[in-house]
Amino acid sequence: MEFTKMHGCGNDYVYVNCLKETVIKPSEVSVKVSDRHFGIGADGLILIKNSEKADFFMEMYNADGSQAEMCGNGIRCVAKYVYDYGLTKKTDISVDTLAGIKYLKLHICDNKVESVTVDMGSPIFVPSKIPALFDGDIIIDQPLIIQDVEFKVTCVSMGNPHAVVFMEEIDTLELTELGPLFENNEKFPNRINTEFIQVLDRSHIKMRVWERGTGETLACGTGTCASVVACVLNGFTDNKVEVDVLGGRITVEYNKEENKVYMTGPAAVVFDGNIQID
Repeated sequence: MEFTKMHGCGNDYVYVNCLKETVIKPSEVSVKVSDRHFGIGADGLILIKNSEKADFFMEMYNADGSQAEMCGNGIRCVAKYVYDYGLTKKTDISVDTLAGIKYLKLHICDNKVESVTVDMGSPIFVPSKIPALFDGDIIIDQPLIIQDVEFKVTCVSMGNPHAVVFMEEIDTLELTELGPLFENNEKFPNRINTEFIQVLDRSHIKMRVWERGTGETLACGTGTCASVVACVLNGFTDNKVEVDVLGGRITVEYNKEENKVYMTGPAAVVFDGNIQID
């Protein structure tokens, strides 16, 4: 199987051009290639396919083989792949996902995609559609008990579910212990991605993320979007925010009047290769 390893702010995936490759049992393949000792090493597998509704279709699998609806860092890398590898010469493209069609603007430098702005669409607040089992029409600063400790969560879906937790300091958090307790909490029937946020000022936050099916990652595109939406809803920041993640920086703008989110960040190729899939 021919592949390209790419990353957006350290959120790395194995990309396969399914316009010329066929991947059998992609859930199993994702587990194999994601292993950092016996495989390539990645947060998951992303397949680039034809689409009848958009320019391309992105199919994504987590490191544990579970399928995900959407990936913000991943879709930026899809945009870089299709342009840099000659599948399109358009600088405005559409990519269909399980979370709907996303529209992307490619920023070019020396005939290569350097960064991408993604119209991430509208955040979803209705608890049943996230899904999250809380009362009310919207989940803002609601208590959640984790091992007898009360945390306050704001829940948003950006095509996949997120719980955002604000803290005074996040660098010393033991996410390998805390993350799974959020991910598998009974309040989240489809599991949850959890962002732990430290607000630095009105336009700058720090984020660590525990992704369902993968664990702590260096970045999460939909997570940065959900976090900025949560910041605005709680009155902590302005609408345009620089988000520092472990792997770099992503810019997110939440247009509250239109209820739309725009994310801009880098996309990079690590290497091309091939791997034997038994």
